[in-house]
Amino acid sequence: MTPVLDLNETAAEAHAREDNAKRRQVLAGARAVFLREGFDGASMNEIAREAGVSKGTLYVYFSSKENLFAQLVREERLGQSERVFMLNEDDHDVAAVLQRLGVSFVEHASQPSSLALVRMVIATAAKFPEIGIAFYETGPAFGVARLSRYLAKQAEADFLDLPDAERAAAQFLDLCMGGCIKRQLFATGSQPDMEVVRTHVGHAVDFFMRAYSKPNEPHKKLAK
Repeated sequence: MTPVLDLNETAAEAHAREDNAKRRQVLAGARAVFLREGFDGASMNEIAREAGVSKGTLYVYFSSKENLFAQLVREERLGQSERVFMLNEDDHDVAAVLQRLGVSFVEHASQPSSLALVRMVIATAAKFPEIGIAFYETGPAFGVARLSRYLAKQAEADFLDLPDAERAAAQFLDLCMGGCIKRQLFATGSQPDMEVVRTHVGHAVDFFMRAYSKPNEPHKKLAK
């Protein structure tokens, strides 16, 4: 089928669109190779073959394997973080908001592909700091920033007794990550089912609310 031409699209806009599509094609190929072979086992030649581009084209977009992996990490984590940390600051049912967030957070973090990415980042960050920075800025730091903004709004509205929103946000996410995710990360446990995730997060929410609820705002215990 002949593509429909947008007569209002300039040549520069068309080139930018095609360029972006090619970049996404390269990243998709790189993702498949890194997940299959690991960082050390992946090569630019194999990535080019997987992506269906020449090696020369690959280097037009990314200067090295390390740069390619860092950009892949940045885009993967940012997209996931944007989806997980969508918080409505006008929703004052803090316990329910945290429960939904925690379940989504753990569900994404416990995916085999997410854990594989974390392992690769840990293995390469000391030698290639840009990879660790990309992961941290678009993952942990992004999540803490989004959640701390929500929590600060709830404290301003007098729903929480919260001296440090950023610290409280980090504490809650650490509570969610503990236990099942850490066991998975070190290959000593399997991916938890949703009932386990909901119960685990419920305990984290209960712990958090006991620490930061206003004395006159009793919360409903969510953990079983």
